[in-house]
This record gives sequence, C-alpha cells and structure tokens, in this order.
Amino acid sequence: MEDRLCSQLLRVAGKREQVALVIGGILGGLLLLLLLIGVSYYLWKRLCATFTYEELSGTTAASSTQGDALCPPDSRTQASRPPGVPFVVPPSLQSQDWVPLSSREWAQVPQDPYPAPELLPHTTGSNLGDACVVGTIDPELYKIPEDKSEADFPEGCLGRLWFSVEYQQEAERLLVGLIKAQRLYAPSENCSPLVKLHLLPDERRFLQSKTKHRTTSPRFDEHFVFQVSSKSVNQRVLRFSVYHVDRQRKHQLLGQVLFPLKKETLAGNCRRVLWRDLEAESLEPPSEFGDLQFCLSYNDRLNRLTVVVLRAKGLRLRENTSFVSVFVKVSLMNHNKFVKCKKTSAVLGSTNPVYSETFSFKANPAELDTASLSLTVMQSAEADKSHELGQVVVGPYMYTRGRELEHWNEMLSKPKELVKRWHALCRTTEP
Repeated sequence: MEDRLCSQLLRVAGKREQVALVIGGILGGLLLLLLLIGVSYYLWKRLCATFTYEELSGTTAASSTQGDALCPPDSRTQASRPPGVPFVVPPSLQSQDWVPLSSREWAQVPQDPYPAPELLPHTTGSNLGDACVVGTIDPELYKIPEDKSEADFPEGCLGRLWFSVEYQQEAERLLVGLIKAQRLYAPSENCSPLVKLHLLPDERRFLQSKTKHRTTSPRFDEHFVFQVSSKSVNQRVLRFSVYHVDRQRKHQLLGQVLFPLKKETLAGNCRRVLWRDLEAESLEPPSEFGDLQFCLSYNDRLNRLTVVVLRAKGLRLRENTSFVSVFVKVSLMNHNKFVKCKKTSAVLGSTNPVYSETFSFKANPAELDTASLSLTVMQSAEADKSHELGQVVVGPYMYTRGRELEHWNEMLSKPKELVKRWHALCRTTEP
C-alpha cells in the first residue's frame, strides 16, 4: 500500500511540472509575439516617414521653381498665378517699429531681421500682382505715431518743437532730425520761421534750417550731422533756436529748446523722436557770480521733496575753463543740520552748463517748517580740489527772504507741481 501511494504522489507531481512548463511556454510565446509586433510597427513607421520626406522635398522644389519663374516685372495677369506664394521682405527693406519711451519721447527700433517662417506674411493670388510692383512707397508706414499728450498745449506756451536724435558711435556722428513745430507765438500772422542748431558749449558754429513762409506750424523734415567724439558727446547740449525772419531779413528770437545729450538718451542703436516746448531766453543780465535755474515740487502723499537742477549761466570760473568741470551739490538741511546730500554730473569747461537732473528727498510735512535746501555750484580742478562758485538757499521764513522764500511758498501752495525759477548765486566765503 505504501508503494502505491508513493507512486501516485510521484505521478501527480510530474503532471504539475508538465502543466507549469506548458503555461510558461505559452506566456513566453506571447511575449515574443508582442516583441515582434512592436519591432515590425517601429520599422514600418520609419519606412513611411522616409517616403513622406522624399515626397515633400520634391513638391517644395517644384513649387519654388514655379514661383521663381512666375513673377516677371510686367506680368499683371492672374491666370498664371498659383493660389498662394510666400512673400518675404528682405531684412534691409523691413520697416521699423516706433516704441514709446515716455510721454514726450519715441524710439524707432528695427524689427527682427530673421522672423520665424510661420510668422511671415503671405499674399494670395488676388493681390500678388500688387506685391510684385517695386518702387512704390506707402506713406502710412513712415508716419510718426501721435501721442494724446502732444495736443495739450499749456497756457502761455511759446510753441512746440519735434526733433529726432541718433548717435553713431563707430563713426562718431550725431544725427539730428528737425521734424516740425506747432503753434509758434509769432509777432504777426505772416510768420517766417527758421531754426538754428548749436552744439554747446560751442557758440560760434551752428547749422541752420530753411526758412518757412507764412506759417506758425512749419514742417521742416531736415537732417543735420555734427561730428563729435564719443568721449565728449555726453558733455554737450543741443540747442534749437527758433527765429522769425521779417521783411528786413532781421531775426527775432521766438524761443529755444535746450536738450542735454545724456547717456540714457543716446544708448542703443535707435533713433529717438522727442518734442519739447519752447522757452523764452532770459533777458536779465547775469548776476555777479552767476544764476542757477531749478524746479521744486512736494508730494504730501509720498512725503517726497523733489529738486530738478536745470542749468546755470554766467558762472565765474577761477581757472582755465578747458581743464575744469562744474557740478551742483544739493543738500537737505533741518535746523541748519546736514541731513542728506546729492550731486549732479560734472560738465566740462562751460560757464553756462546744462544738467536737467532730478533728485528726491524724504521729508514729512511737519519737517518743512524747519527744513531748507542748499544748492551749491562747485568747480572741480586737478588733484581732486573743489571751489565754491556760488550758493542758493531756499526754505521757510526762518532761513530765507525774497525770491527764495517765494519759490518755497509757491511749491507748498501747488503740491505735485514743478515750480521753476531762476536764482542769483551768492558767495558764502571769499575765494
């Protein structure tokens, strides 16, 4: 009995091994079949992709050959035109975009000379003949964008001047475009304006526009070139003087625009279009030590006191003007104690420097009764020496009188507005 049981157990174990082998063989076969199917599908996809690439290449070549022979200069018929032919503007003929930089400034920057192919414009068969015409100019592409602020003229405005500035650093050339003027305040309706351009501090040499007749809003569209080195261009000031030419050929000054050539203005390979309001030339003789023009403004919400140093005139330099520079030091004082000091950039060798730089100070409304501003014109020479040329102090009644006190009170009565005035310089110490 025991031998029979053992033999039966061995038979059952053998059958189980056979079943396991059969199941394992079936699973292995299925996996191998799936692998073969995957490899076959991959090879088939690659083969189809190769055929498709060859077909598209041939089609593109054929269509480009037809396009080259399709557009003769005198052909205007539509029978031989394909339904759509790509038209690409060469990089040298592409237009430029006008980018607004501020309310009074626009910059003309070139577009991307290599745009993506899917973004290129395409022409259809109905207007392909017009696209093939060469030599026609669309004036809409060259219009300067108008800003809403350009139409707002303040009371007492002497006129407004539009111009463009571009500096070519490699050639060291300053390109100035005189565009137009509007609403010139002329002594008569028959105004004949012209514009003289100076590159200060050089007062002797100038360039002049053509005279426009019987208009207070002339259109010039003239271009001028100044040769100036890259080292000194940031120290120069561009002056536009607008004159009226009467019947006796005498020139009557209507106003002028002073534009300092700063690094920020000349940076980048672009042409900047700007407008400025004309300013009247000061007819008052300069003071003994010169005069300083600046603006004051106070923002009570931000507790911010703003000073804009514009320019100076009639300065009495103490040494050779070709080796000295002039800057302005702006100091905030409280109870005659120093709080903070800021300086303008230095202008080389000029008795009439132009700065147009803005400085801000933190000051609470309660501190304005005891605060004051001291603006000191300094002359720097060799060996880091500085000499005081003159000083102006503006503030409340505690510190100032006269024009300086009036300027301070007008600033407080007109919050958030820039109040501009000239002030005579005085010496605090003897030279």
